[in-house]
Amino acid sequence: MSHEKRQLIQTTWRRFQAALKEFVQSPQGPKAIMFAITLMLLMVAINVLNVLNSYVGRDFMSAIENRKIDVFKFQSMLYIGVFMASTAVLVFYRFTEERLGILWREQLTRKLTDAYLHDRTYYRLDSSTGVANPDQRISEDVRAFTSTTLSFTLLIINGTLTAISFSSVLWSINPPLFALAVAYAVVGSVLTIYLGKPLIRLNYDQLDMEANFRSDLIHIRENAESIALAHREGRFAVRLNRRLDALTNNFRRLIRINRNLGFFTNGYNYFIQIIPALVIAPMFIAGETKEFGVITQSTMAFATLLGAFSLIITQFQSISAFTAVTARLHTLNEAIDRAQRTKLCMIMVDESPDRVSYENVTIHTADWSRLLIGDLNLEIPRGQRWLVVGKDDAQKVALLRATAGVWGCGAGVIIRPGLDDILFLPERPYVPPGTLRDVLLRTGMELVIETSEIMAVIRKVGLEEVVKRAGGLDVDQDWDDMLSIGEQHLISVARIFLAKPAFVFLDRPGSALAQNQISSILEMLSEQNIGTVVFSKNGESHLRYDAILELKPDGSWELRRELATMDDSELHDLNC
Repeated sequence: MSHEKRQLIQTTWRRFQAALKEFVQSPQGPKAIMFAITLMLLMVAINVLNVLNSYVGRDFMSAIENRKIDVFKFQSMLYIGVFMASTAVLVFYRFTEERLGILWREQLTRKLTDAYLHDRTYYRLDSSTGVANPDQRISEDVRAFTSTTLSFTLLIINGTLTAISFSSVLWSINPPLFALAVAYAVVGSVLTIYLGKPLIRLNYDQLDMEANFRSDLIHIRENAESIALAHREGRFAVRLNRRLDALTNNFRRLIRINRNLGFFTNGYNYFIQIIPALVIAPMFIAGETKEFGVITQSTMAFATLLGAFSLIITQFQSISAFTAVTARLHTLNEAIDRAQRTKLCMIMVDESPDRVSYENVTIHTADWSRLLIGDLNLEIPRGQRWLVVGKDDAQKVALLRATAGVWGCGAGVIIRPGLDDILFLPERPYVPPGTLRDVLLRTGMELVIETSEIMAVIRKVGLEEVVKRAGGLDVDQDWDDMLSIGEQHLISVARIFLAKPAFVFLDRPGSALAQNQISSILEMLSEQNIGTVVFSKNGESHLRYDAILELKPDGSWELRRELATMDDSELHDLNC
């Protein structure tokens, strides 16, 4: 065996051991162990019934040969009894296997989902690790991994028990036939590995290519209106065709390898049916074996024993897919761990409940090619209202993201409240699907905040019509389709008043809200002593601010505390 093959087997085995150990040590571990013990007992019962079935089948056929009707009737009833018992045991075996499989899938999916969402790992995973399609790995690959791992584990254990059980049966019939079965299985396994080795890499690539194609289709569905208005169907047709070409070409290679492997494995399986007869039938004809049923028993025993010895041959296509899935999940696990260890923002972020402070903060573009803001030093106390202006939107966006802790290019220290006490509203609001109550409230507050309080806030921001259109607070909706951008902004604003943070950052609210709406919102925020930082675009000019921060194109900045308002011409000059 080559070093590469040994390394692949060892790596897959280590990954399997780690996943199994984690499952056993999880809260579901005791229940999983109970299911596993039950499976082992049922597996032993299945093998006992199979061995019994081989002897009953032998005597049944011999009774027919010898024309003994009484023995035939007895063996018939015994045969039926074994079949019924085998049916019941197999049904309960399958049921227990599925229960254990879904328990494992639930545990692993919850673990990966929690890790994926913890401390914004989902954001860092895309930006810092380059792992493709983590959603597909968490959903589809976990399902394939748990079901296939469990299936293979049980196949190996069952194959071992079967080999032990039927080796003695076949040895008692004909020792050379037993030796032939072992040699046949060994040669077949070696040739299968040689012919099917390319399947592992091809299956790995196919999973990613399928996910990439599906991801583009989902993107088209989610951005249907924008694509239609921009008339970008041709560009997406080219992109989808490119994705489709890649996955079909890879799949064609998979089909060719499977074809070559199929020539061997199908021939291998067909010969299993005749080899015992070729060995035992001449002995029966020569009178060396007196019972005709021995031929059928040897055929069954040989086929069963070969099935146990030939797992690599019969399951190689599944094994190659399983190896690919295991590698993808391991890569995802490593990427999540690496993302959680990686500090996304090189600017240090400390927490303080009543202020936002920038200490020697320098911010660069994402590729570090240009200075956006240099040596920013200022402090925003809680309850104050600030306006940020500048000609370059990139400066404002970078400052907003750095304050949120998701901008990686810069230096210095930002002191702000914890993420539970500060909210950031982007220019394009994000309103997730769900009920209006879920959208408006923080997780865990659904039973704390009364409906009357929610409705009071809704009336303040003028969203009564939205509640009527949605059918109430507790009806699931896709808000992107139902609400205009302005209404989505107001939903996000209503969430502020219910969450009651210490600070809120509003990114260019004038792009979707009228000036009178912005004025009303700012007044209500001041009434609740919520510090507000507005990043300007338009519609914010005639409003009162405690200070105005001007970001200049060369990265310098200027703080104006003496100005309470700015007229349209001043704001236009600063933003354009």
